[in-house]
Amino acid sequence: MTTFAEERRADRAADAEQRRIDAAAVDARRIEREKAADERASRLNEQRQTDRARAREARARARAERRAARGEALSPGNVYRKGTLALVTASALGSLPAQVLHFVGISPMLLPLPLAIEGAAWVMAAGVAYADERHLPGWVRWFLRLLVLAAAGFAASINYTYGLHLPGLSAPDRQAAGTGLAAVTLLGPVLFEIRQWVTTLSADTNSPEERARRRHERKRRRQHRSIAQLADRFVSAAPFGQLDFEEAFAHAWEIETGTSTPGMTPRLHQRAARSTAALAQAQRSAVGDSTGRGLFGRLFRRQTESSPIQNLNQDESHQSLTNRLGSDLQESTSETPPAGTESPPPESADPAPAVAPEPVAGPVAEVEPVKSAEPPVLRPVAAVESGPRRATGRVPQSARTPRPTRTPDELLTEARSATADWPDEKLTAEAIRKAVRTSSANGRLLRDALKSERAARVVSEGEAA
Repeated sequence: MTTFAEERRADRAADAEQRRIDAAAVDARRIEREKAADERASRLNEQRQTDRARAREARARARAERRAARGEALSPGNVYRKGTLALVTASALGSLPAQVLHFVGISPMLLPLPLAIEGAAWVMAAGVAYADERHLPGWVRWFLRLLVLAAAGFAASINYTYGLHLPGLSAPDRQAAGTGLAAVTLLGPVLFEIRQWVTTLSADTNSPEERARRRHERKRRRQHRSIAQLADRFVSAAPFGQLDFEEAFAHAWEIETGTSTPGMTPRLHQRAARSTAALAQAQRSAVGDSTGRGLFGRLFRRQTESSPIQNLNQDESHQSLTNRLGSDLQESTSETPPAGTESPPPESADPAPAVAPEPVAGPVAEVEPVKSAEPPVLRPVAAVESGPRRATGRVPQSARTPRPTRTPDELLTEARSATADWPDEKLTAEAIRKAVRTSSANGRLLRDALKSERAARVVSEGEAA
């Protein structure tokens, strides 16, 4: 019994387990089917959304295309072209019946004449358009335009005559009818010719660069006519396509002007050289003014202006010598100066005026200064007892001993050597005058020259550093 019961429990457990497995499998299959259905529904939904999006895009493209077509159809150029053709057609329809009635009224055999006349006008007008398209010579176009004018004018005269003879109308009405028929006959060819002109000009106007290039070509040919003609001769002499006009123009320019620089001529080269020389001269003058700004520095840099200063030194020597001689004559019992000392010559009471130098155009090389001669040394002599000196008058110029005259360069050299170790605050006109024994005017000139030299030296040292 125990064994049987255990087997039944085991069987029931196995059945229960099997049922659980079957239920799990059923649930798994159901879940798989639901998942597959959901995926299929999702794909279908995405497909429907994609189809709707594509349909919207297609409708939007169609609307944009229709809008673009309408815009192109209603553009000013298209409206002008199509409107002109419509007016031309209306002109033909208005003028042709009157011509037909006029000639048929004369004889039915004349029916082809209006067709030939009107057709000749329009065929010649089309020939003008073809000549413009093929870029034929201008005389061909004007000849075709003359034929158009002749045919249209003859047709207009016929229509005007027909309008004047319409029955059942008053004189003003017949005049208006004739004028209207003639105007309509001429209106078609005139409008077609104007349309052709506008189309040709619009086709020739490509881009701003192309227009600028054409303007430049016209201006160059107008301003340099001879060179352009020579370049054309070069191009025509060379084989076709082997020589470019730009190369020929450059070669012609070099032949005519002697230079390969475009736009330059011998006269312009001369002007450029003069301008360069003037600029260099101005720069040198500016440097000279900054380095030698004093009157003395500018004066002593020019050899041609040495005569006024030499005359000034001669006047100074003459006045000093006169003073010395006068003092010697007035001293009868003066005290003898101690040995080894020199008495400086007295300065003139009325110094000679300074001569204003002319401005120097450019820097002049300084002349090497010549060393001045050593002044004679005066030694004391023993006084000789003698009687009273007789009074004498003014010593004549021929009896006076001339004093050595110092040149401006010698004065400047002495001033340089005497003030080489002087500070700037001690560099005054009075101190320089006493050091080199010259007049006050020359002292001031020497002071300005030395200060200018020191300033130029400081500037040059600063630039070198």
